[in-house]
Amino acid sequence: MAPEYAIDGLFSTKSDVFSFGILMLEIISGKKNKGLTYSSNSYNLMGHAWRLWNEGNLNELIDDCLRDNSSFTNNNPREIYRCIHIGLLCLQRHPDDRPTIATVVKMLNNDNTLPQPKEPGFLIHDGISPDRERRDTSSINEVSISLLKPR
Repeated sequence: MAPEYAIDGLFSTKSDVFSFGILMLEIISGKKNKGLTYSSNSYNLMGHAWRLWNEGNLNELIDDCLRDNSSFTNNNPREIYRCIHIGLLCLQRHPDDRPTIATVVKMLNNDNTLPQPKEPGFLIHDGISPDRERRDTSSINEVSISLLKPR
């Protein structure tokens, strides 16, 4: 959920771009944005990706099934790095700093130089130990029983 929507209830096309950036990182990493913590900083996936971007260690973000793919090993992993870069551009804190979805499509379809991303909005540091899974906060109602009866 885009920061401006979560905090102020404002929704725009740039909110969808934010969600698209999260989705790209989830596909590339094979992990959910929430549910686990990453590395010693206990960040969500977005914070983890930002930290790895700054360290220049993007291979750690890429899911093993993508890394083991022959097209990844035979070719330069540049396309996946580019997708991570675009994903981070979609996660900018201010909507005006995010590209439009039309611009994202253009970025994905050509090799032009991309602007450097700024720190994403809504980095969550939850203080949970990095090697401990976060508990799912949703509940399951196991009490209700629905029986269908004909009239």
